[in-house]
Amino acid sequence: MFRFLALRSLRALLTIAICVSAVFLALRLAGDPAEIMLPSDTPPDVRAHYREAWGLDRPLAEQYLRYVASVVRGDFGLSFADDRPAFAAVVEALPKTFLLGSSALMLALLVGLPLGVLAALRHNRAADRLAMAVAVFGYAIPVFFLGILLILLFALKLRVLPSAGSDSLWHLILPTVTLGLPLAGRLARFARTATLEVLGKPYIRAARGRGVMPLRVIVRHALPNAAVPLLMFIGIEIGHILAGSAVVETIFAWPGVGRLLVDSVSTRDLAVVQAVIFTVTVIMVGANLLVDIVHILIDPRLGGFSRALGKQA
Repeated sequence: MFRFLALRSLRALLTIAICVSAVFLALRLAGDPAEIMLPSDTPPDVRAHYREAWGLDRPLAEQYLRYVASVVRGDFGLSFADDRPAFAAVVEALPKTFLLGSSALMLALLVGLPLGVLAALRHNRAADRLAMAVAVFGYAIPVFFLGILLILLFALKLRVLPSAGSDSLWHLILPTVTLGLPLAGRLARFARTATLEVLGKPYIRAARGRGVMPLRVIVRHALPNAAVPLLMFIGIEIGHILAGSAVVETIFAWPGVGRLLVDSVSTRDLAVVQAVIFTVTVIMVGANLLVDIVHILIDPRLGGFSRALGKQA
């Protein structure tokens, strides 16, 4: 168990290190950051001053070492837009993204999980086909199209919900639905597959043969065993939530990390772009590492928690 955790932790650190190096390389391949960030009519002496201040006049190897050292310290430089620490801008926007992402995930669990289980229990019946049709529709519809459609219907036509901002919980409804419905569709399809696989196991047939009530078979035997692959699926989907938040937050003017990234790219604020990419990478790697830890605790095939306690005893 501990060796497994050590290997996964090492892989997580390696992933973050690769991301840090990739961001540095991408900034250099895009051109001289001074040329990108400064206006085209900037005087040469001012341009040279900024290149020296940002350390761009030093050898590339020295720039890389300084860059890695600053990232380790949490120093991503100053925002070009308002001259404040770039990481502070990211930290300020993170709570809004966490609120939107957690709301979308909760909506997906409340809609997609029961829909997938229902489809598995009514396999090849009308309820199964209807549930999967709804799931495929939610999965296939583009996020930007769904967001615009909801704005046109509920904000402009019916005038019951706000279309932009984050002043109240009412502002959270449309972004949550836009981000959560496609996730619910993917979750429903995966939950159906995982539940069908478990329902075909010998211990399920044995429980049914002993006359165990169908509801007890589902709750006590099928769902706990189907939870393991579902947990891994949710861990992977966290990346899709963070990626989709950039589009959703831009559509609804939601002041989160996704909108901050889009605005920073459009204004060529590379320090903030660098801080956002690093923060998102750490969150995604940390979430997947946490899922791996929970997985080995609940799955006895990987030497779960009970086996670890037994070895210690």
